[in-house]
Amino acid sequence: QKAVYILLNKPRGFVTTLSDEKGRRTVTELVDCGLRVYPVGRLDKDSEGLLLMTDDGEFANKISHPSGGIKKVYYVMIAGRIENNTLDSLRAMKMLEGEPINPVEVELMERSDNASKVRFVLSEGKNRQIRKMCEAHGLSVMQLRRVQMGNLRLGNLESGAYRHLTDEERKDLLKLTNGEKIHGRTDLRAGFGKAGANRKRTGKR
Repeated sequence: QKAVYILLNKPRGFVTTLSDEKGRRTVTELVDCGLRVYPVGRLDKDSEGLLLMTDDGEFANKISHPSGGIKKVYYVMIAGRIENNTLDSLRAMKMLEGEPINPVEVELMERSDNASKVRFVLSEGKNRQIRKMCEAHGLSVMQLRRVQMGNLRLGNLESGAYRHLTDEERKDLLKLTNGEKIHGRTDLRAGFGKAGANRKRTGKR
């Protein structure tokens, strides 16, 4: 049977597990594709955005393993005005909770006295890394949204909806894990605000 590769726009409040002993809602409730698929990597319960799901274990291992170097782009809304020296300090972080981390790209998008929008680009994904980096600098995260993973972009896929990857998208993603270049830009940025629907919403809410 042909393997399934799915891109889900995970809403807040869902955990990235197949089942939860605490009775919390899981991302599997959102995907009704007729097969048992599981998440590739993780997004914590309070985070949202792009999440891959599949029944192909070899594919999942290649994509999620740090050696693959797949870059992940996050848009983060932070309470209050973030200062330039704090941005520099985030970029300079080499250790987190006593463990080394790869350099993180940090770019200011917008800021005001009430809130700041910051773009983070990670080449690895330690547990709750961005939240912990922000906490280490006394920053409060209001919203955290993954908008891109390698060549895949969330685009205007509605929250709670999903779509199947094309064969080309899947192959290009695997090429990136091997250090190969792919055609077209892979640094396009998706919008931070509420996305419009371009797919039929499926699954339980």
